[in-house]
Amino acid sequence: MALGIGACRRAVQPEQWSVTLQPLATPVAGMAIEPQVSVSSRGVLLSWVEQAGKTATLKFAERTGSGWSPARTIVSGDDWFLSYADLPMVLRLSDGTLVANWLKTTNAQIEAYDLPITYSRDDGKTWAAPIYPHHDKTETMHGFASFVEMPDGGVGVAWLDGRDIATSTDFAGGNMGIRFATFDKQFKQTSETQIDAKVCECCSTSAVATRDGVLTAYRDRDDKEIRDIHVSRLESGKWSPSVAVHDDKWEIYACPVNGPMLSARGRDVAAAWFTAKNDQGQAWAAFSNDSGGTWSAPIRLDDGESTGRVDIELLDDGTAVAGYVEFANQRSQFRIRRISRDGAKSPPITVGQDGGRSSGFPRIARNGSELVFAWTEGETIKTAVAALP
Repeated sequence: MALGIGACRRAVQPEQWSVTLQPLATPVAGMAIEPQVSVSSRGVLLSWVEQAGKTATLKFAERTGSGWSPARTIVSGDDWFLSYADLPMVLRLSDGTLVANWLKTTNAQIEAYDLPITYSRDDGKTWAAPIYPHHDKTETMHGFASFVEMPDGGVGVAWLDGRDIATSTDFAGGNMGIRFATFDKQFKQTSETQIDAKVCECCSTSAVATRDGVLTAYRDRDDKEIRDIHVSRLESGKWSPSVAVHDDKWEIYACPVNGPMLSARGRDVAAAWFTAKNDQGQAWAAFSNDSGGTWSAPIRLDDGESTGRVDIELLDDGTAVAGYVEFANQRSQFRIRRISRDGAKSPPITVGQDGGRSSGFPRIARNGSELVFAWTEGETIKTAVAALP
C-alpha cells in the first residue's frame, strides 16, 4: 500500500538520501538519438531512433534481470521528422499491447509533420498499419505527444496541434493548440477534443492518469507572451479550465523548447519544469495532493544555472526523484535529487555528462525499487540503474 506524503519523515530523510549508479550497456547499433522510457506492470521499456543515412528506425528493448533484451525494430522510414526535443515512445498497456509513435514529415520547409501511431498485440513481432489522432489534413505541426492508458483499457494521446497556424515559418497566422484523442481497445478512435487553443509552439506535453481523471501539463501562452506551465484535467469528458502550477510570469517571445513532466499515484502528483525569468535558467518542482487542482510551493532543483530538460518520478512515500540538466564544473550535467513536499532535498547526484542542446532530454523511469536512467552522450545512448534505498 502506498504511504502518505507525510510518511517521508519516518523513512530516510531527503537530506541523507543517495543512490549508487550502475551503468547498463544498451543494444544500440550505430548513431542513436531520442531515448525514451516507459513503465508497465511487466517492467521498463527503452526506445530510441537509429539513423543510417536518410533512414531512421524506431527500436525498443525491455529491461531484464541482466540488462536489456536484444533490440526489436518497430518501423523505419526516409521521411521522418527528427528532433532532439520531440521524442517517439513505446508504451505497454495493461493487456500487453504495445503502442508506439513516430513523426512523419509533410512539409520539410516549414517543419510540418504528422503523428502516426501503431500497435502490436504479439509483443512487437508485427505492427499494425498507422492510425492518426488528427484528421485536419493541414501541413502543420502535430507532435510533442504524450500517451496515457485510459480506464477502459484504451489509450489517450495529447499532442501539440498547429491546424490553426498559417503555413509560414513565423507562426504569424494563428495559434498552436493542444488536443487530446482517445482510442478504445480495438484502436477505434472514440474522441478528439481541444484542451487549450493557445499554447507554446514547441514545448513537450505530459499526461498522467490520476484518481480523478487524466491530467495534462503543457507550457501555456497568453496574450502578453507569459509562458508558464499549466495543467488541465479531463472530467466527465470535458477538460477543466487550466491552472498554473506556479505563476513564474516568464515573458518570452519565442518557444524555449522545454516542456514539463508529471508523475502521479492516485491523487498525488509531482510536476517538474523549467523557467528562465530574468534570463536565469532554473529547474523547479512542485507537488499536488488533489490530482493537480492545487500545488505546493515550488522547490528549486538546480544549485546554479539549469538548462531544464526535466523529468520526475514519485516514490511510495510521497517524495520524488527529479532529473534536470545543470551547468556545473564547466560542463552540462544530467543530475538527479530527491525532494519532498516541505522543500527538503538531497544533495545532487550526477548521472551523466550532457552534450548540450543536441543531446536531447534525459529520462527517468521508476519500476518498483529500481530507478532507470537514459540519456544521450555524443552519438549514442547510455543507460544506468540504481536501487532505491
